[in-house]
Amino acid sequence: MSNQSPLPPCLVRLLAGLVFSISSLAASAPASADAPLAAGDLAPASGLSVAGSVAHSAYAAPAKPRAQPRGAPAGGQGALFRVTRDGQMAYLFGTIHVGASSFYPLAPQVSRALADSSQLVLELDTRASDDFDQAVRKHASYPAGDHIRNHVSPDTLRRLVTALHAAGIPLSGVGHLKPWLLANMLIGIELERSGFKRAHGNESFLLDAVQPRGAKLAELESADYQLSLFDTLGDASAEAYLREALDDLSSGMSMKKARAIIDAWTSGDAAALDALIPDTIGDGTVTSDFTRRTLLDRRNPEMAQRIAHIMKDGTVSFVGVGLLHLLGANGLPQLLSQRGYQVERIY
Repeated sequence: MSNQSPLPPCLVRLLAGLVFSISSLAASAPASADAPLAAGDLAPASGLSVAGSVAHSAYAAPAKPRAQPRGAPAGGQGALFRVTRDGQMAYLFGTIHVGASSFYPLAPQVSRALADSSQLVLELDTRASDDFDQAVRKHASYPAGDHIRNHVSPDTLRRLVTALHAAGIPLSGVGHLKPWLLANMLIGIELERSGFKRAHGNESFLLDAVQPRGAKLAELESADYQLSLFDTLGDASAEAYLREALDDLSSGMSMKKARAIIDAWTSGDAAALDALIPDTIGDGTVTSDFTRRTLLDRRNPEMAQRIAHIMKDGTVSFVGVGLLHLLGANGLPQLLSQRGYQVERIY
């Protein structure tokens, strides 16, 4: 019989695998570090698009209805592109995966593009969790009887226990999870506590906006694929990834990185957005190298190919992807332009 604690439902809903969001949980776990983590001990929460400790929390509790403030911020949030070729058309919008109610409604240009589209395309359907549950068990959990203490140094384990304790989470409840998932989870908790919630992420808003009129939904990837990318990290790299996250948490750098992306997205300032890529992948860490090689350079061409395939059916699609996928020489606008599409930046 397995000695692992059952995977809490909220952990099942958090995805650590993509874009640059930080998987997150709001923790209300038992105060005792020895107490087992029961299914209801963690409340579902969220994640965000931030560079550094990269991961993509694609799953969270469905967003609750929220009152919308009057008037969108001046200018546009993120970046919005129109892609056309031979009568085909799609919009590309750079999202962040957590947010605040003050982010909405989105800019008028985004609202018009949504109204013009009959299909919403996201990296994943954030309302579904069964596939992610299976992916977590397959890629982010150790086999029955194994434990993270067998895969990291005593010093890393000590630091992890300290961070988990500060978040109110006992190691006994999450010790069967791999270091990269725990790293993303801890930074996600920090984001949640700072007021950036998954329920206010762009994906939830976009789904709420198109659902009443019956727009189709398509996905660019799968939960299994996204988590399999993180599972390519061997023990040494996964431990380094965790230690870098713990360093960022203790120094306050995790929130500094997150706020830089949130501020750039909120302003829609092109210069600030362009600076995100070198800031994200330029520090020579395991995390930044993994972000560049795997989460950007590998996934962006695959996403571009998938978008091109989706556009062939003649349906006008609104494609919402993590903001960093749209930036730089290997961003989706550049890759689609190289494929012969006309790419126009709306803002």
